[in-house]
Amino acid sequence: MLHKKLAINICSICCIYLLQFNFTSAQSFAPGQIRDTLKLDLRQAEKMFLENNLQLLAQKYSIDSAKANIITARLFDNPQFGVSTGFYQPVAHRFFDMADSSREISLQVSQLIKTAGKRNKAVQLAKTGVALTEYQFTDLIRTLSYTLRNDFFNMYFLQQTQKVYDIEITALKKTCAAYAEQVPKGNISQLDLLRIQSQLYTLQAELATLQNNIDDVQSEFKLLLRAKATTYVVPEYESSSKSKSVSEVTYQSLVDSAYQNRYDLKIAKTNVLFNQQNLALQKALAVPDFNIDLSYDRLGSYVNNFNSIGIDLPLPLFNRNQGNIRQAKIGIKSSEVQLEGVQDAVESQIANSYLGALRAEQLLNSFDTKFEGNINYIIGEVTKNFQVHNISMLEFTDFYDSYKQNVVQINNLKYNLLSQLEQLNFTTGTRIFNK
Repeated sequence: MLHKKLAINICSICCIYLLQFNFTSAQSFAPGQIRDTLKLDLRQAEKMFLENNLQLLAQKYSIDSAKANIITARLFDNPQFGVSTGFYQPVAHRFFDMADSSREISLQVSQLIKTAGKRNKAVQLAKTGVALTEYQFTDLIRTLSYTLRNDFFNMYFLQQTQKVYDIEITALKKTCAAYAEQVPKGNISQLDLLRIQSQLYTLQAELATLQNNIDDVQSEFKLLLRAKATTYVVPEYESSSKSKSVSEVTYQSLVDSAYQNRYDLKIAKTNVLFNQQNLALQKALAVPDFNIDLSYDRLGSYVNNFNSIGIDLPLPLFNRNQGNIRQAKIGIKSSEVQLEGVQDAVESQIANSYLGALRAEQLLNSFDTKFEGNINYIIGEVTKNFQVHNISMLEFTDFYDSYKQNVVQINNLKYNLLSQLEQLNFTTGTRIFNK
């Protein structure tokens, strides 16, 4: 039975070893390709983000474009000028006889006069359009900043977890090397060596998965900063004991903050104003504009050198802009419904984020503050005792598993709390936590 179990273990180890070989081969490409290390804290990351992010730069151009609409709306219509003369002299049978003193010439100048305050209403509509674009820019900063900060904390704790794996793998490699020397001498059984190798290869496979997760977060984070693709970012973060506790903040204060600072909510409110101003403009467009005409006719009227002034205006018998007015009214109703939807979503998001943050804070606070330091000390003592055979292989591997799981769990809890706090910042539109 022992030989059978040993054979099964050896087969398992071989499979794991192959995975380890592939992992090592893949890692071998990295040193030649990568890379510069970029160490930065959260404030430095946000500064780079605001200066370099392409989405923000593109949105800034949208603001400039919207401001140009105000210039266009303020402009008056150009006057129109016309001139006409005879091109054929029927008596002399000549074309374009400019020497003929009796040739006919007429001149016309006209200016469109807009009524019902159309120009001012168009200017107000354009100004509201600029406000909408600026709000969209600020809300884009809020959204991307949330992603940036969440990625920063995620990267930090993933890298802290990676350090745990690195320490364990380094210790197990040394143990494996020592065991490999003792097996031929008969001091250590082959089965014990296979067990420790199995533990090592399992940790290395888990580390490969963890590194893939880090690379995914790194990719998104560097894109937000517009950092080089070959750069490896190392977040520098120190948790502050002075950070505000979630339990110190009331739900209603968070809702009030959101109503004051959420720019998607301001966008929804401004959309209602925009549609109201558009309705006023469409109603004004139903009022006819008129042209003032000045004309001069040299020989074509009942007297020579005839001068005249006139007014032209359309009669609004059929087209009174009914369709656009109706669309504008529908737009107001639609934007009002959308505003109610955004308000409901804001309160729902805050309630959900608030409860999640409270749970995460309570769970992390339930852990003994000395636990993390104690377990890091004990793992070193366990390794020493195992190397001098004071504890068994089974006890050693079990403790290593427990150690790894606890440290990973603590890192996950810390990140989860910070992520929940960032979610609260995002839903309220205010930097209340993690300042």
